[in-house]
Amino acid sequence: MRHLHWFRSDLRLNDNPALASHAASDSLLCLYLMPKPKPWCNLTGIGPQRERFLRESLILLKKDLQQMGQDLLVLEGSAELVIPHLVDRFAITEVSVSDHPGWEEKCAVDYLTDKLDIPVQVHRGNTLFAELDLPMTLDDLPLVFSPFRRKVEKLLVRGPRPAVSHLPAPPSAQFDEIPLSNNKPHPGLPIPGGRAAGLRRVKQFIFDDEAITTYKATRNCLDGFDGSSTFSPWLANGNLSVREVAHAIFDFERENTANESTYWLFFELLWREFFYWRAQADGKSLFLLSGKTGKPRRSTFEPRNFARWCAGDTNHPIVNALMRQLVATGWMSNRGRQIVASCLINELEGDWRFGAAFFEKHLIDYDVGSNYGNWQYIAGVGSDPRGGRHFNLEKQTAEHDPEGTFVAKWGGVRPLQPDFVTDAADWPIDSEKI
Repeated sequence: MRHLHWFRSDLRLNDNPALASHAASDSLLCLYLMPKPKPWCNLTGIGPQRERFLRESLILLKKDLQQMGQDLLVLEGSAELVIPHLVDRFAITEVSVSDHPGWEEKCAVDYLTDKLDIPVQVHRGNTLFAELDLPMTLDDLPLVFSPFRRKVEKLLVRGPRPAVSHLPAPPSAQFDEIPLSNNKPHPGLPIPGGRAAGLRRVKQFIFDDEAITTYKATRNCLDGFDGSSTFSPWLANGNLSVREVAHAIFDFERENTANESTYWLFFELLWREFFYWRAQADGKSLFLLSGKTGKPRRSTFEPRNFARWCAGDTNHPIVNALMRQLVATGWMSNRGRQIVASCLINELEGDWRFGAAFFEKHLIDYDVGSNYGNWQYIAGVGSDPRGGRHFNLEKQTAEHDPEGTFVAKWGGVRPLQPDFVTDAADWPIDSEKI
């Protein structure tokens, strides 16, 4: 039996049921294919910080595999082309992959299942619950979060599986070293890739600093380590299992204290879970302008306004600071993401999908369900029961940056720009002279 495991968002040995399924095989080829985000508006490739975090994660995963007599083959190209070639070349008899909620990712697995004359086994993804654990089918999945939470928050979260103790040797292949990224972590938010860094952060935030006990009050801080757990990059790339994080919370509550804040961190994991299963249920509609609602939505694509939003050169200092933080560090707080999304959708009347694609390019914690689901939420074509959110930017600034510290740190005050509209002549309009 000669097996192949295709790593995607499961870059770990612990709690990885797909990887554990190969213990009895004669050989195992471990594969990772570099991502290629959707080419919206020429947003090709991945941003410098996302690329850095991913490469660091892959290098450390490769070392973990090598300690078990294994290795990691990292290639460019689509799964539909690369994997059939590898199956033929190494006479592979079975392929495994961890489940992924993305539409294109599912299409790739469906293609391989039809194309290959060998089993393609899909195992549980990085979720709190397996699909069979859910008290409803995906067709009956609630459209909004609150009823979903009420149905699942009392369910048993099974403990994470230990790391695999044995893996078969790889076939005779050329396993090149993974080049280090040319990009360095930003000193303003140095988040390193890899499992060890994720475990250190969990220990620090929950057990050492006990920051979990005040999390609900601090979670909206705009600068990373000031209040956010920042677990999301390691969860999104699969360096950490979400079940590991959940059980770290449970252990702290049992051994120390449980309060509203400790619950709120678990509450955020439930949001992540909701968007995972909604992405499964929504399929291709997760990427449509009108979402699953099918209702028309007025939006435009004015390239100059979009470029200013991407560069942090709008007439809104808080938005500029947040966007500059994103590009420089690859991260933005949840509150910040809501603020800049509301600006693009409401102030600039832009197509939310271009904003979501820009996030996909740059976020080190890019997660298809959470990213596109949250953008649909703000746009009012997804899971928001209120039909969208419009944030008052002045109020958000007063509440979350009253002294202007964050705006100053990230250079949010920019020269005022004219507002642009798209008409027959495509003339800029100076709103101050109308």
